[in-house]
Amino acid sequence: MLSRFLVAVAAMVAIVAASNVLVQFPVMTEIGPVNLGDILTWGAFTYPVAFLVTDLSNRTFGPAKARLVVVAGFAVAVVLSIWLATPRIAIASGSAFLVAQLLDISIFHRLRNAAWWKPPLVSSLFSSALDTLIFFSLAMAPAFAGIDGFFGMADSSLAFPAPLLGIGPEVELWQSLALGDFLVKLALTIAMLAPYRGLRDVLLRWTAPRAA
Repeated sequence: MLSRFLVAVAAMVAIVAASNVLVQFPVMTEIGPVNLGDILTWGAFTYPVAFLVTDLSNRTFGPAKARLVVVAGFAVAVVLSIWLATPRIAIASGSAFLVAQLLDISIFHRLRNAAWWKPPLVSSLFSSALDTLIFFSLAMAPAFAGIDGFFGMADSSLAFPAPLLGIGPEVELWQSLALGDFLVKLALTIAMLAPYRGLRDVLLRWTAPRAA
């Protein structure tokens, strides 16, 4: 049981650390008139996996140990983020991660006896929305430029105008990135329902008491 718990912690740390770096790089690809660099960062494709790890930990070990996975992952990931990313990104990522993951655990636990797909779907949808709001506001909105200044760094806010989702009216770039990120999270939340069910069944068999 301990080894599986440590695997969950390691998976969480790896996902968050990688996402903290990748969120700084827009997807520089064009699809017709849409410039994906105005919509997405590469972190949008890796970070939602953290909710899969949390939900599997919750289902397998229960909410108390799932919180330990989140807290352990949070502590190590923040240290890695400070090394791999800017302080502002690290603060934004850590704040968004901790609040959203704890919300995910709470919602999942309340729904754990519902149909198998409801706990991961509903908890991830609400938590992803909160995560996106907190992260992109702290990391890229000009209202929080003081974080950069506190660490003696240049303002890294992404407040210059860009088309919303690459094709809509002009908004500040961070707002377009946030909406694009959230839409990807929605898609990946649905896409990960199948691997969630498969992995859940495997983990429950592994942790089921064996007959004497």
